[in-house]
Amino acid sequence: MANIEFINPMEGSYSQGMKILAPKELVFISGQIPKIEGEPLPDDFKTQCEFVWRNIESQLKDVGMKLTDIVKFTTFLSDRIYREEHYQIRNRVLKGHKPAMTIIITGIYDESWLLEIEVIAAK
Repeated sequence: MANIEFINPMEGSYSQGMKILAPKELVFISGQIPKIEGEPLPDDFKTQCEFVWRNIESQLKDVGMKLTDIVKFTTFLSDRIYREEHYQIRNRVLKGHKPAMTIIITGIYDESWLLEIEVIAAK
């Protein structure tokens, strides 16, 4: 994990900001989608969200990083109805790590995707 400071961590699973003091590496990960090679696209939000976080973890692993190296992520949700379920899943996945975050309710590139998440990580 980079030498970072959490700025005003909230009760939920995020902080108001992250101060990166001395990063050796900074990585920007494109929006990850709910598709995994060889797997059918799930139609339920829970499985799509789990696929997205698995893809994020895989991209981080490919550059020698972990989920705890995430300093900021942006989640694009196709509908507000998924906010609580996303909150529960990201809390479970991030295990108490509270990076800065933004959630945007928007149309998504492929209408069958219920979410997409982009990440900034540092260490």
